[in-house]
Amino acid sequence: MAAGAMNITGMITPVSERAGARRFAAVGGITPEFYFPKTIDNSRVVKVVDPQRRREIRVFSASVAALFLITMFYAWQHFRAIEYGYRIEAQKAERSRLTEVNRFLKLQEASLRDPGRIDALARQMGLKSPDPGQVVRMENEEAGGNVIAQASAVAVIPPQ
Repeated sequence: MAAGAMNITGMITPVSERAGARRFAAVGGITPEFYFPKTIDNSRVVKVVDPQRRREIRVFSASVAALFLITMFYAWQHFRAIEYGYRIEAQKAERSRLTEVNRFLKLQEASLRDPGRIDALARQMGLKSPDPGQVVRMENEEAGGNVIAQASAVAVIPPQ
């Protein structure tokens, strides 16, 4: 057979009960069916542009893009709110911790400034209370004036 030979494919199917008279015409109740391939050349077919369909597709695409952007904006806003909530809670915990540290430091400062404790430490180091006249207090004579330096008489106490 040559290049233009016909390709025949087929199958054999049983005849249904409704076929009636055709059933007896077929051999053994089986009717052969044959299929012939037909090649169709669609290379010259041109798709016609439909402006209404194109407009519908553009409107649909624009609306899907707008919906996507709105959804992404909502998700971004939602996750930022959650992140800010976590930051606020972390800062509240930090503030609470710093308040507790501040309270502890104030108690420690008060205990270190206790005159009785300072006197006991001074006596352990061998220091004694100052004699009268040894302590000179630097006080402002003017009620609202700031004094940077002031010259005064110096008393020299001989060593004992």
